[in-house]
Amino acid sequence: MIILEKTPFQEEKLLDLLKKHTKLELQMRNDIYSTYHLYPPPELSEIKTTVVYPATEKHLQKYLRQEVHLIRETREDYENVTLPFIQSQSFSVQWVYNILEKKAEADRIVHENPDPRDGFVLVPDFKWNQNQLDDLYLIALAHRRDVKCLRDLTGEHLPLLRNIAREGTEAVTKRFGVPGSQLRIYLHYQPSYYHLHVHFTALGYDAPGSSVERAHLLADVIDNLATDSSYYQKRALTFALRADEPLFKKFQEAGRA
Repeated sequence: MIILEKTPFQEEKLLDLLKKHTKLELQMRNDIYSTYHLYPPPELSEIKTTVVYPATEKHLQKYLRQEVHLIRETREDYENVTLPFIQSQSFSVQWVYNILEKKAEADRIVHENPDPRDGFVLVPDFKWNQNQLDDLYLIALAHRRDVKCLRDLTGEHLPLLRNIAREGTEAVTKRFGVPGSQLRIYLHYQPSYYHLHVHFTALGYDAPGSSVERAHLLADVIDNLATDSSYYQKRALTFALRADEPLFKKFQEAGRA
């Protein structure tokens, strides 16, 4: 599977884009308005390319256009539908373990707290090319491997979550100059992979998965667990599933979608 994405324009290169060996083809002119096709030089025509090989059916489904449905998952739904589905699948997170064990991407680590229980590694997400801050995107990966997702979190995990919030913010500010007030820090439910991780994105960036039906702000998660240790075991959670996702079919079979 090959994913092609146009990278954001960089402000410092705009003048070069408008004058340096750039080809313009007029498409339409009307009074003071005109539109062109602009063909920039190769060094300014970067396309971020991600290759997944061999790609699984789950990878392909993630990027296909499908109808989307909202699911309201109760505690009983999680225990009877979602959890058995997760346990029956072979979702590989070996790439996560490779990062944690420094077998891959060791040179990309922005910050690490090595504590095996309450520590984490902070790395740039694949979606960010690190050439500009407009679409800043990093991931904090917990060292502990016994927490799959938001549903597993209890008051026991507050030290870990607070470390991620405090140290992660400080590391991003120190390395990239982005203050905590301009960061969106959140967890996904459902996540793309079942190993506890937290997203750090620029507040002005409309990052994939940052919508209300999937993103849970880390600060709110911490407050909820501080109030009730079993908050995420008790409450109903809403999330979106595509029509072709196996988990959606499981909810249909259970009469819950």
